[in-house]
Amino acid sequence: MPDAALLGRWAGDTWRCLDAMTDERTGLPADWIREDLDPATRSGYTSPTNIGGLLWSTVATRELGLVSADECRTRCARTLSTLASVERHDATGMLANWYDEGSGELLRVFVDGTRVVPFMSSVDNGWLAAGLLVVESAVPGLAQEARRLRLAMDFGSFHDAAAGPSGPGGRLRGGFWEADPGQPTVLAAYTDTEPLHHTPHHYDLLNSEPRIASYVGMVAGQVPPEHYPALSAPLVTYGGRDVVPTFGGSMFEALMPDLLVPEEDWSPLWAANHGATVAAHGAWAKQHGWPAWGWSPAARPGEGYAEWGVAPIAWRDPGYPSVLDGDPVVTPHAAAVALLHDPEAAASCLGHLEELGCYGPGGFVDCIALSSGRTAGRYLVLDQSMVMAALAHVLTGGALRRAFAGPEVETVLRPVLEARGWPDESARMPGRVA
Repeated sequence: MPDAALLGRWAGDTWRCLDAMTDERTGLPADWIREDLDPATRSGYTSPTNIGGLLWSTVATRELGLVSADECRTRCARTLSTLASVERHDATGMLANWYDEGSGELLRVFVDGTRVVPFMSSVDNGWLAAGLLVVESAVPGLAQEARRLRLAMDFGSFHDAAAGPSGPGGRLRGGFWEADPGQPTVLAAYTDTEPLHHTPHHYDLLNSEPRIASYVGMVAGQVPPEHYPALSAPLVTYGGRDVVPTFGGSMFEALMPDLLVPEEDWSPLWAANHGATVAAHGAWAKQHGWPAWGWSPAARPGEGYAEWGVAPIAWRDPGYPSVLDGDPVVTPHAAAVALLHDPEAAASCLGHLEELGCYGPGGFVDCIALSSGRTAGRYLVLDQSMVMAALAHVLTGGALRRAFAGPEVETVLRPVLEARGWPDESARMPGRVA
């Protein structure tokens, strides 16, 4: 067990960051904030995923004793009140991709002046529904409102039953636009709505963080249970271990849903694969002689955003890169989610990242380039909410999982996860042994 005082200090600093990112009028978090936590440096926009992450983080801080029960309830109530009033897609109840965190206004012109056609993302809304489910279960007095908001979201609107293998499983679309966005779309209606402009792509892979949308859709009875076993689970081998890959080889694709859903307890597939994923990240660093590990999409050193991963455990060839201009870029939130599966190694890695300077008044800065020491210089609320959930899991013995995976959720999801076994040899990707 890692040192509890150290993890508690990291959690306290992470909450300081999340608090600084949150608008006190709307209860909505900014997408990011600069390292000095000056509220004037808030991004000016937020997303459904960000809001869901703030909700579960607020519950986590109550469990850790960082806020009182009354403050937790007040903060969550403020956020739910804003959510109840924001503009959304009426027919499906889905939120759009970007809102002003200071007013709750739907953004049709982005902060840099570019035009935005509101997009309803299946995975973004999945994470919001997950946060609402945590509040529904864990915050007295708010269950009815959180449940009303969650069940108003129809995940069947993303479910294309005709996609993928024959049968009722189908696939989830990436999302839809109500209006023509001026790019290729598929015009379709999967529920009782007018046809919508859907993304041409579906989410095909089982080991991908969009599976949270599959989970909450199944729990709500809007996505059939047959959808889950129909998702693709190929096999690759790296360092002598078989791994079910993610799209780009990143940690949060594989492990973010596990922060709330006790996947490895309910499924032999996840019990094997989550540990193999963590081991692969450590092995990738060792293979290259790098002093730290953990790769996931995150802020770039300096400015911008980029995808980072471990190529040998990616479905896509090549996977997401691990380096920028020859300099390995490590993301602390990727190491943090590994706390659930190798707590000693993950805590040691995080401690080393703090020593390297990837740390500030709000906890772990979003990334660091290991050779130059350049960091992102800012915090992303999504990544901080993953750090908070992982730390709370270790320090409270899984309080957020208990909140999310109550009897209603377990009754629906556990049999579905238990029934899915390890892929057979026919799933092995040719030539993917390293």
